[in-house]
Order: sequence, then C-alpha cells, then structure tokens
Amino acid sequence: MEEKDLLDVVGIGIGPYNLGLAALLEETDLRGMFFDQTPAFEWHPGMLIDGTDLQVPILADLVTFADPRSRFTFLNYLHEHNRLYKFFFFNKNEIPRQEYNRYAQWVAGQLESCFFGKKVVDVIDHMNDESPHYEVIVEDRDSGELTSHFSKHVVMGTGAKPLVVNGMEGLPDKDVFHSNRYLYHKDDVVKSGSVTIVGSGQSAAEIFLDLLKEQRNRDYKVTWFTRSEGILQLESSKLGQEFFSPDYIEYFHPLSFEQRKSALSTLEHLRKGIDPSTLNAIYNVLYHRSVEDNTQDILIQPLTEVKEISRVDDGYRLSCHQWQEGDEFDYESKKVVLATGYKPNIPDWFDDRFRDQIVWEDEKRFKVSRDYQLVFKEEREHHFFTLTNLEHSHGAAATNLGLSVDRNIHIINTIAGKELYRIQTDTIFSQFTMDKK
Repeated sequence: MEEKDLLDVVGIGIGPYNLGLAALLEETDLRGMFFDQTPAFEWHPGMLIDGTDLQVPILADLVTFADPRSRFTFLNYLHEHNRLYKFFFFNKNEIPRQEYNRYAQWVAGQLESCFFGKKVVDVIDHMNDESPHYEVIVEDRDSGELTSHFSKHVVMGTGAKPLVVNGMEGLPDKDVFHSNRYLYHKDDVVKSGSVTIVGSGQSAAEIFLDLLKEQRNRDYKVTWFTRSEGILQLESSKLGQEFFSPDYIEYFHPLSFEQRKSALSTLEHLRKGIDPSTLNAIYNVLYHRSVEDNTQDILIQPLTEVKEISRVDDGYRLSCHQWQEGDEFDYESKKVVLATGYKPNIPDWFDDRFRDQIVWEDEKRFKVSRDYQLVFKEEREHHFFTLTNLEHSHGAAATNLGLSVDRNIHIINTIAGKELYRIQTDTIFSQFTMDKK
C-alpha cells in the first residue's frame, strides 16, 4: 500500500479524549477517522444526575488549551445555543455534567471523522510493508458488515470499565449494580425500602446526596459504607491543583517505575477525594433534617470494607469488616450500589496482537513514552498511542479532563512531525526539583 493512501490516524473509541483529538485534527491537514461501538455520544449517562457539575473549570473543554479561538470551544457552544447570558448569570466556573454531555454531542455532530455504531474488532500490524501501517477492522453494529481502514498511526481511547471487586459479582444487576448504571435503576431503588452505597469517591457522594433529597417523599433507608478512614475531601486549593499540570507530568514521567508507584499512593487525595461543594450539600441536608430528628433512616459509616454480598430471602446480606477495630458484622439491604471505581478497558484483540510486542513495566501496566506512545521492543515509526492505563506513566492527572488537551497536542505534533499546536511549558508557580543546569 502506498503511503498517500493511508490515513494519518485512526482513533479507537470516542470518549471526551478522542473526541477532543478529532476536533483539533479538524483544524489541520491530517486525516483521521474515529470509531465507537455506541450508537451516539453519551458521557456516563447513568450518572448525569440533576445538579451535578464537572470537577474542573470551563477552560477544560475539548480544545481551549490548544486553541481558544476554535469553533469547538464550550464558550462557542453557549454562543451558538444562545446560552451565554444564562451561563454568565449562572456565575459558576464549572460546567453542569448534563450540559457537558450536550456540548460534546454538539461537537461530535459536526465532525465527519467520527463514526458511531462501529466497533473496532481487530487491529493488524503491517510493520514489514513498504509503507508500514495498521489495518483497523471495524464491525457495523447494525448490519454486522466488516470493513478495513488503513492508517499510519492508531490511538486507543477505549476508556475504563466498571470495577466490581471480588465477592460482589454474579448478582442480579437490577438489585446490585455499579454506579455507572444508577439512573437506569433509580426508580426501583427509591421504591425498594432500603439501599446501600459502597464506595468512597465522588460518584458515591453524588448518589448518596441524590437519594437523601429523594428520601423526603419516599420511605426507604439509605446507607453509605466506605473503607476509607473518613469521608475525605478532594484537594481543591490552588497550589494543590498545580499537580494537574504539564509541568508535573514532565517531572513525573522520567521517575523510575517504583518512584512513580510510590508517588501515586501519596497523591490519593488529589485523585479520589470528594468535591467540597458535594460534602457541604450533604451536610446541609443532614442538618436541616436533624432539626426534626428525622435522620433515623440515614447511616454513614467509614472504616468499613464490604467483603462479600450474598442473596437472602428478602434482599442481600453485606458481610462487612470494620478494619480499624477488627469487627465483623452483617448488614441487610434491598438494593446495593457499587461505587467501586473503574479499571482500564483493554480490548481482547490488543492482548492477542500486541502483548508480546510491547514493553511492560509490570504484568498489567505497559510502558508509555512521554508523548503517549506504547513502547515496542522493536523501534518503529508507525505509532500506537494510548489514552488509557496511564496513571503509572503520567501521574495523578492521567484521567483529568484538564490535561486531555495537552495530551492530544503531544499526539498531534508527534504524528505531524512538527509543532502544529504549541506545547505549554512553565505553566505553574511550583517546581518539583532543583534546577540542575
């Protein structure tokens, strides 16, 4: 195959990361195609709870950090939908989650490079051809038809999938389900009589708050178990947020694997805490309810690990461990919401085709270059980029929307072989090591 017949890049999956990449490519001469198996763009539809916001400011849209003049900015979305004044008087720095979803759908609808209802089922590496390339095989989800697309580079943006820990699998998903399905089951939950939320992060807190509000007009008990030592707040100070910067990635990436793993464990509060506004809202509801001593159907208990969930006649038994005291106890609930986080979604074809070709830092984490290429055992010019499974290589900000544009800038410039978008440096006031020059 001649090089002129090849696409520059194929994107696998269309979440916010690859959607932003597609939008930035629109302003260049690079040719790309992006595929997703879902019928349309939907961003965590099971968690688009009324009143919830992103945890990052409006500048962390799909394109602004690369090109504030782009027609795909969130501000232009507001302008095009006659919502600028409404957002101005809304007077918040964060985008409501439901509106972020609509904004991303608006961007996707303008990009002819994005194809939904198309599942990538295989990627074949033609590294020994005269023009080395990848053959991306795509299945139409309606017809089952297979087509091949040929590209110099690929970008795997397959995101994450729900993590269900051992001892909680195999139960009816209408009763025991991951938080990403919450809104699909909410009507049944509020009629059930009792619901228990398991988890320590933002999703658990948002669901707990939503169920607290609904509880006023319903008769059910709501319980929240988390194994963390407390209901912990996300680090939101201005200097603390500087860890979510290109400069920190420049510091973090060259560290040894052991140093990077250790650093991640010390930055848990930056990555997995709960937004202060959510915690304040929960406390306000609890306080107002307590005026009339109306909190008997509410239980919040940290320091508690749910080790197993089993079926009983009238619901489910949670086998719990209060790990600080070493106390074991059982707790019954009609419904259980597992806000237990996510794990990287690595397609089966990836393991089949590429596991033995690439360098691994341990059995689950592959080695990734600074510009987000997988590192192959044999050097190559046709690159395989990844947007998932990056925390070990690029730090606590790997899943942060505020840095997704910087990531796409690096990928686009590498593909182009020149700087199409300016890489931001010296972006913060902090420094993480002494200048050795």
